[in-house]
Amino acid sequence: MVLSFRGEFNQKVDGKGRMSIPADFRAVLADGDPKCPEAALPRLVVLHGPHLKNCLHAYTIDAMAEIEAGIRKLPRGSVERKRASRMILGKSWSTEVDKDGRIVLPQRLRQQIGLEGEAVMAAMGEYFEIWNAQTYDVVEAAETEEWLDDQPDDFDPLTLIPLPSEG
Repeated sequence: MVLSFRGEFNQKVDGKGRMSIPADFRAVLADGDPKCPEAALPRLVVLHGPHLKNCLHAYTIDAMAEIEAGIRKLPRGSVERKRASRMILGKSWSTEVDKDGRIVLPQRLRQQIGLEGEAVMAAMGEYFEIWNAQTYDVVEAAETEEWLDDQPDDFDPLTLIPLPSEG
């Protein structure tokens, strides 16, 4: 069974860009890394770039391999393949979680999202987002509030999810 990212965590970020990855997320990263458990330190791929507004996306090695396989299915030389390659493969950074459960985000990635002091890591199932905590509080809260305002008072988010096929 493939584990998925769940939860939302606030993590301190020091001046060098070191930040702890929550233990629950490390378990998912290890589960999604074909080299684990032989290699004790799980790896991950962080996507960045102008197409990601306000946050970074962090994927397991297996999830990134699926994305890469999808890009390889696009016709060679096509505009779509070039764009996907540049925006995904070209804007990715690979790293591993250190023995203390941390990663060090390069300055250019921290600058892209204005990350200082505190980060929010928000689970998105097959990946997790890394946000500046203040930006997350403002942007996510506003988007959620606006969307919920358009829903009925007794709205249940489970109604968005299709039921499994009956077979």
